[in-house]
Amino acid sequence: MAGQVRLRMVSRTHVGDLRGPIVCELVSPQEWSEVRAGLGADPLRGQVLPEEVLDRLHRTRRAIGAVLLDQTVVAGVGNVYRAELLHRHAVDPHTPARRVPDEVVRLLWDDLVRLMPLGVRTGRIIVADEDVERAQALLDAGRTGRIRPAYAVYRRHGRPCPRCATTVVKETMAGRNLFWCPGCQDADDRAHPRPWQAAASP
Repeated sequence: MAGQVRLRMVSRTHVGDLRGPIVCELVSPQEWSEVRAGLGADPLRGQVLPEEVLDRLHRTRRAIGAVLLDQTVVAGVGNVYRAELLHRHAVDPHTPARRVPDEVVRLLWDDLVRLMPLGVRTGRIIVADEDVERAQALLDAGRTGRIRPAYAVYRRHGRPCPRCATTVVKETMAGRNLFWCPGCQDADDRAHPRPWQAAASP
């Protein structure tokens, strides 16, 4: 497995390793309460997108790709979810958050609400529909649901986008590697209709 182990938790029956976190600190209960109070909306704990998330996005010029990693806005979103969900909905990660339509923000949130609990249950970040179906079938059968997930853009730089065949690129945004397709995720490219635009068409 890749990544240096930063924290290992051991019980009589289970072992859990934390690998590659941005921050890993041992804190007191009081410090944890303060950290938790500063976290944003949690897709693991709520089904409806809080209006305060939309309000914050409406007020910021920061790129949506950076805002998604801001834990004070939405808690729990990491690099894989950022890359894959922005690609899934053909959103240019450089788009100022205030310019992302509310319906797209809701689609991103609904995906997080649907996918993050599955990630907790399987120990894998699963995004692709076929992977979700396979993992759910395994869980329903009483198995772990662990599979090797497939990704469209995450760590696929230099390879063709599965949707438009443009070469996937890697750059740095918000201190993390960003993987995205400059073809079907380009905000100024009208040749590739957005999935959410097609869904909204009569």
